[in-house]
Amino acid sequence: MPKALEGRVAIVTGGSRGIGRAVAQCLAEDGAAVVVSGLDAARLEAATKELEGFGGPVLGVVADVARREDVERLVNQTKERFARIDVLVNNAGITRDALLVRMKDEDWDRVLDVNLRGAFLMTRAVAKVMMRQKGGRIINIASAAGAMGNPGQANYSAAKAGLIGLTKAAARELSRWSILVNAVAPGLIETDMAAALPAEAREALLAQVPLGRIGSGREVAEVVRFLAGDGATYMTGQVLHVNGGLYM
Repeated sequence: MPKALEGRVAIVTGGSRGIGRAVAQCLAEDGAAVVVSGLDAARLEAATKELEGFGGPVLGVVADVARREDVERLVNQTKERFARIDVLVNNAGITRDALLVRMKDEDWDRVLDVNLRGAFLMTRAVAKVMMRQKGGRIINIASAAGAMGNPGQANYSAAKAGLIGLTKAAARELSRWSILVNAVAPGLIETDMAAALPAEAREALLAQVPLGRIGSGREVAEVVRFLAGDGATYMTGQVLHVNGGLYM
């Protein structure tokens, strides 16, 4: 039996660890050719080797999605290798936490650059390819913080709220080419980012989760898998929350 995404090509930014790596694994399991990008060459190489174990073609590209030149190189290398792009997962993201009144300009700028500008640059570049193909899926990894806010993360919350707005605007613009644009908004997930939270802040967040536990990257990736597949052909402009009830 052919796999669900056999013959399709997916780009996952920030795909060398955490949620991005889990997403890349899910898409590879379903037969997609997977392109992963990241800043750490060694980590990216390890992720690429792991993904090759699923039997499909894999490409790793070192790139900073906040830089237009890097984005264009990533997209061009994908086209040169696979001739098409069917799925884009805008996952690359960083945090630089501080209370609002103490936040440095550069920490605000860098978080907005990576988490929001990066998704814009990737979406713009890949949409041009998908428009010519008359179809595609763009899936943005937002956050519960973008819907409910999070103390100490004014920059991150603003970027993720902006990403939700970008998702909805792009969904309306690109629908005529059968390009579906949706977002997945994780809550507290077991990642390097969550591990870096101070223990007190982590416990305070966990206390707000009705399911009483931290989620896994795989649980987020399964929702991305759904949006990338044939079961989500009548969904666009939606935000799917994966947060154990943290935000309802």
